Amino acid sequence: MPSTLISVRKRWSPEKRRAIIDAVHQALVEGVLVPQSDRTLRLQVFDAEDFAVARGKTENFTLIEIDLFVGRSVDAKRRLYKCIVENLAPLGIRRKDVMVVVRDVPRENWGISGGVPASDVDLGFKVEV
Repeated sequence: MPSTLISVRKRWSPEKRRAIIDAVHQALVEGVLVPQSDRTLRLQVFDAEDFAVARGKTENFTLIEIDLFVGRSVDAKRRLYKCIVENLAPLGIRRKDVMVVVRDVPRENWGISGGVPASDVDLGFKVEV
């Protein structure tokens, strides 16, 4: 049940924005075994002058911030990072233009299913992968 924010500094077409969201979601499914139906992804577009990046980055720079339940292994996160860059490459986003930040959040810090702590809910999938 990740919450994902994708920030870009280019005004992509609506089709390309949907493809970016789908590419990141598929990486979550493959990398950290999130259920296919579990989608909470947002894409935020900034004007380039409002999104400063390091030298060598292009207008396609993409920052992906993912809040996850605590429990994913380093190997699962490695798979996630690899899947993200591989899935974005066909869309014209270079590996070097992708930054991923993962925040591990304890389940009791997520209110889901009508305001119930996620620690009190049977999620129906394994978090410790």
